[in-house]
Amino acid sequence: MLYLPAPAQGMLHLALTIGVAREFAVPWSRVGLRDPIPVADAVRERRLVWLGGQEETASRYPRLGLVVPYRFSLAAAPLDTDPGAGAAAGAGLVMLWPGSHGPELAERERQALAAGCARLAGILRRSAEEGHPVRAAAHPVILAPRPPPTPGPVEAAAAMAFIRRLPGGSCALDLNGKITFITQEAADLLGSPVRRLVGALPWEALPWMDTPAIEEHYRAAVMSRLPRSFSAVHPAGHRVRFDLHPDDSGISVRITAGGSPAEGAPGGGALGPDVAVEPPPAAAPARPAASADAAARPSTAPDPEQGAAPAPSRAIALYQLMHLAASLTEAAHAQDVVDKAADQLVPALGAQAMALLVEEERRLRIIGHRGYTDELMTRYDGLPVTARSATTEVIRTRTPLFFESPAALLAAYPGADIEDGMGAWGFVPLITSNRPVGCLVLAYSRPRPFAAGEKAVLTSIAGLIAQALERARLYDSAYQLARSLQTGLLPHDLPHVPRLEVAARYLPAGHGLDIGGDFYDLIHIDGTTAAAAIGDVQGHNVGAAALMGQVRTAVHASAGAPPAEVLARTNRLLTDLEPGLFTSCLYAHIDLGRHRARLATAGHPPPVLRRADGTAEVVALPPGLLLGIDPDAGYTAAEIPFEPGSLLAFYTDGLVESPALDIEETIAGVAVHLARAAGDRPLEAVADDLLRHARGRVPATDDIALLLLRSRLPGD
Repeated sequence: MLYLPAPAQGMLHLALTIGVAREFAVPWSRVGLRDPIPVADAVRERRLVWLGGQEETASRYPRLGLVVPYRFSLAAAPLDTDPGAGAAAGAGLVMLWPGSHGPELAERERQALAAGCARLAGILRRSAEEGHPVRAAAHPVILAPRPPPTPGPVEAAAAMAFIRRLPGGSCALDLNGKITFITQEAADLLGSPVRRLVGALPWEALPWMDTPAIEEHYRAAVMSRLPRSFSAVHPAGHRVRFDLHPDDSGISVRITAGGSPAEGAPGGGALGPDVAVEPPPAAAPARPAASADAAARPSTAPDPEQGAAPAPSRAIALYQLMHLAASLTEAAHAQDVVDKAADQLVPALGAQAMALLVEEERRLRIIGHRGYTDELMTRYDGLPVTARSATTEVIRTRTPLFFESPAALLAAYPGADIEDGMGAWGFVPLITSNRPVGCLVLAYSRPRPFAAGEKAVLTSIAGLIAQALERARLYDSAYQLARSLQTGLLPHDLPHVPRLEVAARYLPAGHGLDIGGDFYDLIHIDGTTAAAAIGDVQGHNVGAAALMGQVRTAVHASAGAPPAEVLARTNRLLTDLEPGLFTSCLYAHIDLGRHRARLATAGHPPPVLRRADGTAEVVALPPGLLLGIDPDAGYTAAEIPFEPGSLLAFYTDGLVESPALDIEETIAGVAVHLARAAGDRPLEAVADDLLRHARGRVPATDDIALLLLRSRLPGD
């Protein structure tokens, strides 16, 4: 499975797969770099992720283990197509091994994987350099495995004779589960003619096999590449046994009468568990089987030009529900809910467009969409709930509406403007806490029917979305309140200090309700002196933000005193308050007349000094204890030159912390970056560039505060 970076930063799109069934691949076609998914971790942290079996997968990646609970091993590796551009430009490769693989990746496998990734990255890099960057299509390309050599007439005849001598019947499935070959004996055991079975999914062509349990056996076999055995009850009352033997090209199936385990494999033995599958309570009419010609074509994802995909089977519907439910548990913000719902529903259900609407102040607001243009959505945003339309009626009545064609929609709502160019629609209410909060709209490019089972699945999906959306909107309100508190405690405007150029940035990590205690400040003392401070209160909560305000006040009260004394006074105040939180702080007294700076630290990351000649270094300061631990802690200051043209960079640890890198290495990287990129550029541009450099390396996991100071000559 090859993932390429999406145009929107922070996303990966599945570009192509080989050897993976469509139903497994499509729900993972869009992956956020922050998602707890192996390929996201591999690309974001630029490291190999290896999962040596089902237990390790469930332990390290619960969502993946829940949705794909099968025996297999997995490797996810980054493709560094542009080493200087950071994780946002990276691609990723995912490879699967059968369940028979050992828990460790062999050294030769590791070397082969590294060599293959290097070749792929080189191809992608050269294509980009030549002006033809490789981009993922709207839908992943799903390639069939390379077919085995075609046998000659004699070999083919011998193979058929061998098959016919075996007891029972035989058939072959491709990786998507479609029957590609079946003997007459097998067709007789199944009770259907050969011509009706070839090219069809067994559970679609045979109503008595339309049970999630049978599809689950196929899924387990195709994912684990391990043999499996089960029996099912034929409508005539007898049992039929199925022995599945998968490989990279498909599944060979032996079909025999009776449900006892095969000889030599009691209780399933090497074939895996022997499970009896009862028929569904009432057999539904068979779904139309695909033609043999259609089955012979390469497997591809849904094509918008070819219309909507058929309704999913019950097992696939359960898979989609489980996948969506697991995904929505990770959604914190309303936009996360929209993105995850769209990423899962649109490809999995074969829809071409989706919109989520909520009721706000007696009007419908579109909070997200996929497959529609912004211009079209703007026309419907703000529709009064009193208007007569499918969306408003669904919310009023709490009853879903489905329209199989434009004619059906116009019959229900004469004069309705059908501007989206679609051919079928589903409008499903979003209900939570027994009240409607909005509407889910799914649209299909061509007319299509909606089966009763599909309507039930969509109603269940809408319920999951509604619950997640309500949680996310409450969270968003609390999040905005917390962020307002934090930013309100930071200085809105820094004072003007002659001969000192200043730039400051505060960048929240953007995750969680947790708010940090990062702060910075600049204090104008007199005509040629100023004080600068930056710090980080331990923890991410409202208490940390409030303590940050107290630390700023304490620093202000002592500004002008020697740096060591400022930190000592602030430390005593914090220990008297006993907040239970510790604070790092870096304080500098800057004398622009003497071109000197005196600095003291309380456990804070060291500043970086870029000199006027273009050299840069990390400033080593005498260590000091974090504030708020020991009321008698002492601090020591150091003095450094601060000549005109020199630049001092103060920052919090969010700028330099990375799960994959040593912090000393990343701090040294800041010095190297400033030496190369600062020059005489305006500090505002330097600050933005430094943040891009840090965020390109790895998505932020902590807030970032940044304060840049540059000494200038009088009149500059």
